[in-house]
Amino acid sequence: MKQLNLQVNLRKKFTKKGVKMLAPETVFFSKDTKIGKNVTIDPYVVIGEKVKIQNNVKIHSFSHLEKVKIENNVSIGPYARLRPGAILKSGSRVGNFVEVKKSTIGRNSKVNHLSYIGDSSLGEKVNIGAGTITCNYDGRKKNRTKIKNKVFIGSNSSLVAPLTINENSIIGAGSVITKNVKKKSLALTRSEQVEIKNYKRKK
Repeated sequence: MKQLNLQVNLRKKFTKKGVKMLAPETVFFSKDTKIGKNVTIDPYVVIGEKVKIQNNVKIHSFSHLEKVKIENNVSIGPYARLRPGAILKSGSRVGNFVEVKKSTIGRNSKVNHLSYIGDSSLGEKVNIGAGTITCNYDGRKKNRTKIKNKVFIGSNSSLVAPLTINENSIIGAGSVITKNVKKKSLALTRSEQVEIKNYKRKK
């Protein structure tokens, strides 16, 4: 009952501050949650402890945030999980089914769908394709991935840390990248496609 009353009071507090909630009874805050101006929170969002949200932020449904910092003009979710140490810089976007842990998403960078970004730093205007994962754990320790400004990561890529991808580079879709990538380069690892004409399955 005590926790329920706390949530009711927190929802009233943020509503008075101008936070827009379509279904406030489905949104959960922590006592130390900090929210700026013109913030919209869709139904079924959980905000854990030590979350700071600045201005003009939209949080879509079924997202979970804990120990993160969200700067201005950021879009989150739906179905996003922001774990401790995540920092979303101004103008960035983290979309549906994306998990971010102990990483910085740079200004105007996008991780739109189905990706895991852990122990990483992304520069400005980085585009992360669907299905991309940072392979940060080697079984004994966590390793970092550095992605510099204006890098484009093709869909379904695995980035094996420790790794640095330098400015204005492109990673071809479906690649497993294990070596540092130089500026303005295209890096890809892909097997040659084999096609057998008039193939018939064995009965």
